[in-house]
Order: sequence, then C-alpha cells, then structure tokens
Amino acid sequence: MALNEVPVDGGNMNGSNMSYGNGALCHRCHEGFGANEEIVNSNGEVWHTQCFVSQRKAATRAAQSYACSKCHETLSPWEQMVNFNGRVWHTACFVCAQCFQPFPEGVFYEFEGRKYCEHDFHVLFAPCCGKCREFIVGRVIKAMNNSWHPDCFLCEICTAPLADEGFVKNAGRALCRECNAKEKAKGMGKYVCHKCHAIIDTGHIKFRGEAYHPYHFNCSSCGQELNADAREKSGELYCLRCHDKMGIPICGACRRPIEERVVHALGKAWHVEHFVCAKCERPFFGTRHYEKKGLAYCETHYHQLLFGNICFVCNNVVTGDVFSAFNKSWCVGHFACSICDRKMSHKTKFFEFDLKPVCRVCHEKFPGELKKRLKKYHEEVSKRQIMSNS
Repeated sequence: MALNEVPVDGGNMNGSNMSYGNGALCHRCHEGFGANEEIVNSNGEVWHTQCFVSQRKAATRAAQSYACSKCHETLSPWEQMVNFNGRVWHTACFVCAQCFQPFPEGVFYEFEGRKYCEHDFHVLFAPCCGKCREFIVGRVIKAMNNSWHPDCFLCEICTAPLADEGFVKNAGRALCRECNAKEKAKGMGKYVCHKCHAIIDTGHIKFRGEAYHPYHFNCSSCGQELNADAREKSGELYCLRCHDKMGIPICGACRRPIEERVVHALGKAWHVEHFVCAKCERPFFGTRHYEKKGLAYCETHYHQLLFGNICFVCNNVVTGDVFSAFNKSWCVGHFACSICDRKMSHKTKFFEFDLKPVCRVCHEKFPGELKKRLKKYHEEVSKRQIMSNS
C-alpha cells in the first residue's frame, strides 16, 4: 500500500519529495529532514517515514494491550476509559456490582474485590448505629451487643463520651466509671467522693452540694484537716470549733448549723422541719405548740397529756366512756371493725390485725395461711410478755 493512501486520525497522509529546510522537525524524533527525503504529512504534522510507521505500530500494540477488566474487550486508544489501580474499564462497564448503575460523583467502596455505590455498600455491609440508627462509615464501636458511632456511644446518666474512656455495664446500661461508682454506692446507701470517686465508708461532708471524704479539705480558719463535723459557710469549709465561734445557731435536734430560717423554742434553736411534737413527731411549721417538762406538743397530744385519752378516730379527747386496745383509745361510738366499719361494743369478740380491730365475720374471710401466721405471731408476743413480767 502506498504511503499517500493511509488515513490517520481523519486526516490525509501524503508522501512527497518536498524539502523542509526551513526548520521543520519530525513530530516523533524532532530531527530535521534531508533535501530530497520522502516525508509523511498528517494533519499538519510532519514525520520521517520510518518514524511514522514505528508510531503506528506502537499505537496498535498499545490498543491491543488495553482490555476492559469487566467485558475483556479491547479498548481503542482514543476511547474514553476508567483507569484505577493499573486496570482499565469501559465507562459503561465501571458500575456498582449490586445495582449496575454508575457511581454518583465517582465515589465507590470496594469489598472483597467488588465495587459498590455508597448506598448499596451501606445496605449490604455497613453496621447500623444503636442510637441514631444511621449507617456507620469509618470507626465502629462494638459494645453492649450493638454497634455505635464513637460520638453516639455515651454514658446513659451523664452523657460523657465512652469511646476512648471505657465503660462499665450496670443493669444493662453503659456507664462511665464515675457514674457506675455512684450507682453502686447508692445501692449500698453510701456516697461517692466527688474528688477521688471512691465510696465513702464512714463520715462524709457536703460541700457545694457534693459529697467528699473530709480529709480532702482543711479548715479555712485554723488550717487543720477536717472531719465529718465540718461546716460550710459562705462557700468555705470550717472545723466545728471555728464554725461555732462565728455565732451560727446549731439545731437542737440534728446538731447541724442553721443557715436559713430558724425557730427559737425551749431555749434552743431548731431547723423548721426539726421542731416537732414530742408525741406524733409532726413539724409545727409555725403553728402553735405547747410546752411541758421541756418538751413541745401539738394541741391534741398536749390535751391528751393533761386530760387523758385521745380517740383514734375523731382525734378528740374522750370525755365519756373509753374503749382501749392495742395501746389506742376510742370513743365508745367510734369503736368499729377496721375493714367493714361495723360498730362493736365491749361484748363483741374482735381480732387484732395490723394493730387495728377486726370483727369475727371479716376475720373468718381471711385466708387460712394468714390466720395461722397471725395466731403464731400473737402466741409469740404473749410468751415474750410473760417472760418479761417474770
């Protein structure tokens, strides 16, 4: 085939004996041409004949070496392709292995040699967060039989992050160590020190609403190490001796300082909630109280102390006949079964249940096992009374 008959890239290749002595160079080797040398002109580019033939052979070999990794068909050197990690694909072949659609914005995930779009990869392989229920891409926290985003795995009480700090499983909850110690101490009826986070076995002090071991502090006045008797005043801690020197009243009941409303009675100072009737222990809360032999009584129990019995039902002083049982007193007209409210008299047989009278009819309706236990209980009480009297 003559050289001037070979088309190249849509142009024409013309062989001629033209002389290119005006600085023209071969497009491949960049050398000049002889005065009578045959050349190739293709699309405005000039070549030595042997350079053009070598270039065509190299292009043919390159085209034959590029095969699509999916369909294995040869790709043309001028065809658009996808190149990834030294492998090539037709653009139509480079698609998701699940939905067979092109990758949006070219983003894909590879797993076990197969490529997936972001959505299908999440659905097939990405774990779901136990809190926000979103797919997890990146770091996964495996705990409590579930998967979590690091930012979603938090203490269930204080919401502190647990991903890097560790956690303790408590009653099916993931807790930080501090909250777990508090929960453990709460179950034991104890406090956890807010400073060292250890359980306080004996004696604590309250400072700014938190519990501490006393030995973590010193008196703000004398500097000695504090104990459980320490007192707080104006945001500072003092030992009991220094605190008492400040003239702060001490409650006559709990022996702790009174920093808010104070009640002065019986020659002492009291917290409002600690100034109570000596008999029923109900706080007076500003109502009138009655004093006798150094003790304070409410009106009802003061009258009982002076005049006799108080009816368990109407809470008034019994002025006529009195019916007494179980260390209680009733007006004759108020003595009745505590279950059916049937009136009873001195001649009516009754039974004791929860320190209250129960008539025979209601007692017979009790389950047999309950009656046996009540009978056994009363027999033991009677034995103890006989032994104490002897």
